[in-house]
Amino acid sequence: MEKQVICLDTSVLIDYFRKVNKSKSFFYELTKEYDLFAVSAITEYEIYYGSNAEQDLYWDDFFNKIVSLPYNSEANRVTTRIERELRRKNKTIDKPDLMIAGTALANNTKLATLNVKHFELIEGLELIKRK
Repeated sequence: MEKQVICLDTSVLIDYFRKVNKSKSFFYELTKEYDLFAVSAITEYEIYYGSNAEQDLYWDDFFNKIVSLPYNSEANRVTTRIERELRRKNKTIDKPDLMIAGTALANNTKLATLNVKHFELIEGLELIKRK
């Protein structure tokens, strides 16, 4: 297993949560190859925003077992640079995705995602995609 931190996008967590058979989830596949995972504080926000009180208990337990990467000044600077580069190319992606990418880049982590379409527009962001 690689000893590198992998940042998990919201799409990976939602896929894991929804799968009855967790072994069919992308996150489960990732655990066979990697052993260190993190999420952006923005991913935590997106998860809690879309959950209810009962689901919050599940996510509280999940997030207590994983590293949360803060959205700080460095992540903000990287996010701003990404957004400017995309704007010059007449491209855009949702703000939360920009911020998740900025967090991953600021922390030198690869980003595991099922939402490849948005994130592949970002130069320098190394993606881990489902095989």
